[in-house]
Formats: sequence, structure tokens, C-alpha cells
Amino acid sequence: MLLDDLYAMPGHLVRRSQQIAVALFMEETAAFGVTPVQYAALVAIGEQPDIDASRLSQLIAFDRSTLGHVVARLEAKGLIQRKGGGEDRRVKRLRITRRGKALLDRIESAVERAQQRILAPLAPAERRDFMALLTKLVQVNNRYSRVPLRIVSTPAKRPL
Repeated sequence: MLLDDLYAMPGHLVRRSQQIAVALFMEETAAFGVTPVQYAALVAIGEQPDIDASRLSQLIAFDRSTLGHVVARLEAKGLIQRKGGGEDRRVKRLRITRRGKALLDRIESAVERAQQRILAPLAPAERRDFMALLTKLVQVNNRYSRVPLRIVSTPAKRPL
């Protein structure tokens, strides 16, 4: 095996693409102090008030044990609240705070810029093709993920 072979492997390229996507997200959103996973959690919690951490894990396809640290950081920043879950006091319900909603409103354009920068090297038709193929790869292979994505409804498609 040669390095050129490694560099041409889909898994290697997907991993590198993830690194680049995170770097661009962090550049564009540096002033807000949130990671891509924290952002995803905030969006999901904002859309589904009183969600528990297990369901949140499924919605954003993130490992449940690691998600506890993400939730703790969001709570420490005052962006979400954790409350007892009624009958089962072990279950904590998550709710976005006013501060969290305000952050989501302010960060939206920075997140959009990061997404645009990821696709910027591609022509518009290539962007559509790339997104269609990437979506297909992720959806078809979802079951192989450590944490398969489980969505209730399909989010509205945003223009590229």
C-alpha cells in the first residue's frame, strides 16, 4: 500500500472532509464559542422542547455517553436547562433558554457561511450532485453508524 492509495480511499477522504468542515465551522462561528455538535444539539433542543438526552442522541446521531458532556457545557453556558422528567426522576428533560434562542438567531449567518465555504470549490451543478450523492451515502449506510440517525420528520431542504 502506498500513501497515494491511502489518499484516494473514500474513508480517508470522508474523514479529511469532516476535519475541513469542522475547521470552517469553527472559523466562521469563533465569536459564539460553540462546536458543531453543540450547535446541532441546540437546534434539536430548540425544535423539540423537553426532549431527553437519549432522544437527542438519536436526532443528532451522536454517542449518548459523550453527549452528556455536550449537554453539561450547554447548560453551564446558560444555553439550555435540564429539569426532572416527571414520573422518572432519572430522566432529565432539556429545554433551550432565551439566551440559547438568541444565540441560534445570531449564529445562523455564520453557520450558513461555513456551509457555503465547504461547497465553494464546486460549481452550482456539482454542489447539487455532491449533496445528492453524499445524502444517499449517509442515508443508505446509516445503519452502520455507531449512532444511527433517527428522525421523526424530514427537515425542509435549504437552497445551496
